Amino acid sequence: MKAHLDLFFFGVYPYIALTVFFVGSLLRFEREQYTWKSDSSQLLRHGSLRWGSNLFHIGIISLFFTHLVGLLTPPWVYHAFGVTTQFKQLMAIVVGAILGVVCLIGLLLLIHRRWVEIRLAHNSTPSDWVTLLWILLVLVVGIASIFTSVQHTDGAVMVQLGEWAQRIVTFRSGAVGALEGVPGVYRLHMVLGMTLFVIFPFTRLVHVWSGFASVTYLARAWQIVRPR
Repeated sequence: MKAHLDLFFFGVYPYIALTVFFVGSLLRFEREQYTWKSDSSQLLRHGSLRWGSNLFHIGIISLFFTHLVGLLTPPWVYHAFGVTTQFKQLMAIVVGAILGVVCLIGLLLLIHRRWVEIRLAHNSTPSDWVTLLWILLVLVVGIASIFTSVQHTDGAVMVQLGEWAQRIVTFRSGAVGALEGVPGVYRLHMVLGMTLFVIFPFTRLVHVWSGFASVTYLARAWQIVRPR
């Protein structure tokens, strides 16, 4: 039974999640462009929005890219720069803990604000709560995994997780086997994280794509506005 669950969640589910993520986002952009927005609640109530939003966005964007780089960088690459597996593991623990706490504080401020402010509570949709609470769950489990990480300072588990991710994105076999012996807290964090990609196209999270696309404005020609 465990072998079948491992095969599904770590061999099949990643591709389901990525397919829903990309195809779902594309379909929503094509068919429901008027819903493609972050639904800012600033006009309803400012409150702790600035602190909560800034801390949350700084934390979660940084966590995304550090996870992306950390998982998809083969050991020989950072070894070529003189970085040992043990040092990379230490950096992952320290940086992950700091960014995780920053993101968690921001998220809790946003949840508290949306919960206690009556106007915000009435204007919050089930999708809003699913998004916030699911991210909270992913964060809490991720932070909890740090306590397990400090018991594996040799970086062996980190290498296994990287091997799994690299095999998944390159469509190579053996991804499930690469996770042999990996503690359950990491597995749970991975499944919760992949599920976040599944719900992504159906929530306000789609505005992340617009954030990335805004970088193209840096290369856009200047617009000259002249008075009449």
